[in-house]
Amino acid sequence: MKLVRTFGRGAKAAEAMIVALEQRGALNMGRVEPVVREIIAEIRQRGDAALREFSGRFDSLGANEALLVSRDEMKAAWEATSPTLQEAMRVAQANIRAFAEAQKPQEWSITPTEGVKTGQIVRPLGSVGCYVPGGRYPLPSTLLMTATPAQVAGVERIVVCSPKPARETMAAAWLAGVTEFYRVGGAQAIAAMAYGTATIARVDKIVGPGNLFVTAAKAFVSADCGIDMPAGPTEIGVTSETGDPAGIAADLVAQAEHDPEALAILITTKAELAEQVAAEVKLQSKSNVLAKQSLAKQGCIFVTATVTEAQELTNRLALEHLTIDSAADLKWVRNAGSVFVGAYAPQSMGDYISGPNHVLPTGRNGRVRGGLSVMDFVKIITVQQYTKKGLKTMGPHAIALATAEGLVGHAESVRVRMR
Repeated sequence: MKLVRTFGRGAKAAEAMIVALEQRGALNMGRVEPVVREIIAEIRQRGDAALREFSGRFDSLGANEALLVSRDEMKAAWEATSPTLQEAMRVAQANIRAFAEAQKPQEWSITPTEGVKTGQIVRPLGSVGCYVPGGRYPLPSTLLMTATPAQVAGVERIVVCSPKPARETMAAAWLAGVTEFYRVGGAQAIAAMAYGTATIARVDKIVGPGNLFVTAAKAFVSADCGIDMPAGPTEIGVTSETGDPAGIAADLVAQAEHDPEALAILITTKAELAEQVAAEVKLQSKSNVLAKQSLAKQGCIFVTATVTEAQELTNRLALEHLTIDSAADLKWVRNAGSVFVGAYAPQSMGDYISGPNHVLPTGRNGRVRGGLSVMDFVKIITVQQYTKKGLKTMGPHAIALATAEGLVGHAESVRVRMR
């Protein structure tokens, strides 16, 4: 990991590095844009034929292999899963469900004046597509993280796409009751869910994490299909003054092993802590090839002059996962996907079992939203209801505003009902 001081002689170089990190989302997607746009265009034009072609090229899908994973295959995968892992999946599912139930928005109404009632009703989306990465590692946890809140929301049709689905992922699909599971991935899966093919009917919204190709594809189809957020390669931030070097390093290595594009950052004012963490990271990643690669490429330790500067830099970078020293630090956190508090909250617990979703905003999108939640699977529809008395009370104000805007038809639509 690079160790950079933000003050003194290193200040100028540090600022340049920080500015580059602020642009990480746009720069990364730009690298894959031509290929992704070509894939999307081919899927839109040739449907299943292009889907099979790209899936065969990138994910080794057999020419005669069914796109749809059958419920029998899922059941067999579940039955072949160890009791220990089955129980872990059940616990994770229960915690995710409980958290989503608590998050679910409620219907309500108020009466701002006599004869006027306003409020909201909550309705689920009709269909969603859940993308579950399947490249380097099986990710049954992501299937549960995406499908479970959709079920809590009441979504009627839930589609899962995952390339070369592992037995563990199919087992999680069986547990979740998934009925539409396709063994396709990458930008081609996103395009198929967004625009539809003969096999995969289009969905209303696509959710889930993925590599740069998946993230770019979601961004490009978002004009025609809803998406949750750019959720690309993993990011981890640790902002600490008192943390344990071994524990901090373990979290950095753990998140770095996701992807060679993963971003791992420590921010501290303590030069000694920075050096200890750097040494621990080197030791702990020694035999972890992928983590070692991403940490060498994108790992960085910033040593700041003050605690306030460390806090400001943390919010400026808006990282996906953020670890802080204590609950008292929550007061200054403004931008992050998910926050982990204290020495006994390893980020891996959030990846698997805690309940809050592990599909989180990357590329500084933590400035504008949090992680995936049950709210991504519902629509909040506002409602207004008037009696004649209520209209006579409030109507003149609406007429005044409409007249001021020169919209005479708007004014008349109110006036005609007040006679």
